[in-house]
Amino acid sequence: MKFSYAAPWRPFQWAIGLLVLLLTLPALAQEPPRPVPGIPPTILVMGDSLAAGYGLAADQGWVALTARRVAERKPDWRVVNASISGETTAGGSSRIVREVLRVKPAVVVIELGANDGLRGLPLREMRRNLARMIGASQYVGAKVLLVGMRIPPNYGADYANGFEQVYRDLAAHFDVALLPFLLEPIAADRGNFQDDNLHPVAGAQPALRDHVWKSLTPLLQKPQ
Repeated sequence: MKFSYAAPWRPFQWAIGLLVLLLTLPALAQEPPRPVPGIPPTILVMGDSLAAGYGLAADQGWVALTARRVAERKPDWRVVNASISGETTAGGSSRIVREVLRVKPAVVVIELGANDGLRGLPLREMRRNLARMIGASQYVGAKVLLVGMRIPPNYGADYANGFEQVYRDLAAHFDVALLPFLLEPIAADRGNFQDDNLHPVAGAQPALRDHVWKSLTPLLQKPQ
């Protein structure tokens, strides 16, 4: 199966569509939550198996390592990992409202899309789902770090190139921080991956933590 990234990017139409979508959600059609005294500002991670630490011990994944670094360098912050192995952007989109209202995050890290790309799902759906997640996060006053991925050209060069472009377009449109490719520091070495050639081994996780940390650190300013 092969998809072509033919549909042009229409920022105005997407903004209107997102606004309509948010207004139809009773949970968000309220005043955005404010920081609660005594509760530390929170980093909420919404990701797939790459963030959930598939095949690793609970304390070995880059999110767990990031949480440890946050505890050391930003002790007034905390990390909540709401990542699920196998998650798609549709799954994240369906959970985002519940999670942001539950956690009341100051920062949301969105690391989704790899499973969409591996399955060749339509890019317009991926774009819509990620836009909803970004919009819901910003609605409650959270900063967003969008973590991008790259995929092999199994579905054609147009699809692979369009897949990467989705992240760039959304980051520009919503004015959020973008980490273009999560696996950038480890992708070239097969030894960094488990037998499935998809999930990084424990030894590669510190490099991923450091890679994400560079983009995350500027967002860790205490909310007013």
